[in-house]
Amino acid sequence: MNASEDYSALKQLNEEQLPISKHKLHGWAHFLGLYAGEHVAATEFVIGATFVALGAKTTDIILGLLVGNILAILSWTFITAPIAVETRQSLYTYLNKIAGDSMTKLYNWANVIIFTVISAAMITVSSTAVRFAFDIPAQLNWYPTNAFFVIVVLLVGTIVVFVAMYGFKAVSEFSSICAPWLFVMFSSGALVLMPALSEAVLGKTELNGWSDFLLIGDQSIWTGVNSDGETGIGLLEVIGFAWAANTITHFGLIDMALLRYAKKSSYGLATSSGMLFGHFVAWICAGIMGAGTAVLLKKSITELDPGDVAYYALGLSGFVIVIIAGWTTANANLYRAGLAAQAIFYKHSRRKTTLVVGIVTVIVACFPFVFTQMLPLLTYAGLLVVPVGAIVFAEHVIFPRIGLTRYWVSYKNVKTSVPAVASWGLGLVFGFGLNAMNVISFYYLFIPTWIFTILLYTLLAKKYGAAESYPEEEALDKQRNEKIIAYQDEQAENDSPHLDDKSGFTKLLRVIAYGSLIITMVLAIITMFWSPDMAQYEINRDIFYTYAFICTLTYFATAYWVLQRNKALNKSDH
Repeated sequence: MNASEDYSALKQLNEEQLPISKHKLHGWAHFLGLYAGEHVAATEFVIGATFVALGAKTTDIILGLLVGNILAILSWTFITAPIAVETRQSLYTYLNKIAGDSMTKLYNWANVIIFTVISAAMITVSSTAVRFAFDIPAQLNWYPTNAFFVIVVLLVGTIVVFVAMYGFKAVSEFSSICAPWLFVMFSSGALVLMPALSEAVLGKTELNGWSDFLLIGDQSIWTGVNSDGETGIGLLEVIGFAWAANTITHFGLIDMALLRYAKKSSYGLATSSGMLFGHFVAWICAGIMGAGTAVLLKKSITELDPGDVAYYALGLSGFVIVIIAGWTTANANLYRAGLAAQAIFYKHSRRKTTLVVGIVTVIVACFPFVFTQMLPLLTYAGLLVVPVGAIVFAEHVIFPRIGLTRYWVSYKNVKTSVPAVASWGLGLVFGFGLNAMNVISFYYLFIPTWIFTILLYTLLAKKYGAAESYPEEEALDKQRNEKIIAYQDEQAENDSPHLDDKSGFTKLLRVIAYGSLIITMVLAIITMFWSPDMAQYEINRDIFYTYAFICTLTYFATAYWVLQRNKALNKSDH
């Protein structure tokens, strides 16, 4: 076969089936923005308030979230990123190579379920803002108690489904500009409601220092007593959840799909923008906002939903933050669910599979339990896919170190890898069995499950063929990789570099956009630190509500304008 015939065969493959080429790699700034955008979402309202309801203490929250999120960052950096950078493949492609079609189909089914539930939760969260606007009662049971709420969910969900089907690229681009605004709004909401909490606890609206903050936290936010009046979760549980919340993406290796574009494996540290700002800061701020709203409304935090919290913390901007954060996250996850379903039902188009999955998602979204139970749902989702991450880790990292052969399943042309399927199944039995026996904290189940699956898969793979050598197949594989690199280098010559519009008008738009964020933060700081009494506080808070909303509209209008100007510039150049 000559080179032109080889290239013709490669052209029949889509990008997902080929390693990412060098000219498509991104720098560290790209990943800082990517993770900030993905991990500052509407779920932060739910999770932040849940920590309050679970009865964590203030010092446990601050220290526990910091340690847990740092552990998550290190997991991405030392587990996910090295494999992604070395292979330049997504987990789905790698898994098919080492486990065969049957295992990959099972895994895709798991992804359909996981991303459907997460998408449903986001639709429900977005609907809480819409229901608030129409004075529909909060939905606090696992089932819907108001027909109008169901109608709202169906309308919001229908929009999400059709955007995921037809306009995901536009939403993806739009969500990239949301991260700076989301961070400002979460921080502002906490600042704005802190004087109300201070008045309720200390009898004054101004805090004199860190000791006042800790006192307010201990007495009205993170009290150490849960919603049932019992002793709440401790430091280890807080650390465990913060670490386990994203096991699906780091230990479970889903984020190989993102980090395969990284120039260096050290770019895994860029996840800190999502973990330290999106989770550490946002979860603390969400807890403060939830407690502050409960004080203003004289209700328990368990009686509130994200719509209540966002409105009383941010005014009309609160509607925007809940709808946009929920909408963009739901679209991304529904798109993933549609892709996974299309990989199973490959004779049908992605649009058709996304529609079917979307219908199921919207039905599930009508039941509020999907967002009220986000902590256990995320932990169980992580436990479901961690064994798969363990199998890939064993194959890629451990096998070469102990003399076993990578990709032995492909070399033997095995359609179904018995070691992979058995290890995943027994890994799940092991993990959920530990949970049933209650021998280890719920939030740490992923660690022994991961280790158990690695050991089991390594032993089974050695027995089934990984201990053998395949020199001819390895040589052919090496030749194919060289041809792929040559083909991609040829394609790179035809690709134009991305251009950034540096015109004076675009610079002005950027100044206006980021200036509006600065104004919003300044108004929140004024409300926090220059409200000597409740009368002045209410005046400052109302000013913040009004101008923060104006600044929100200004930011999105100008930031989106910049995005469109950059797109137009690159389109004309290409």
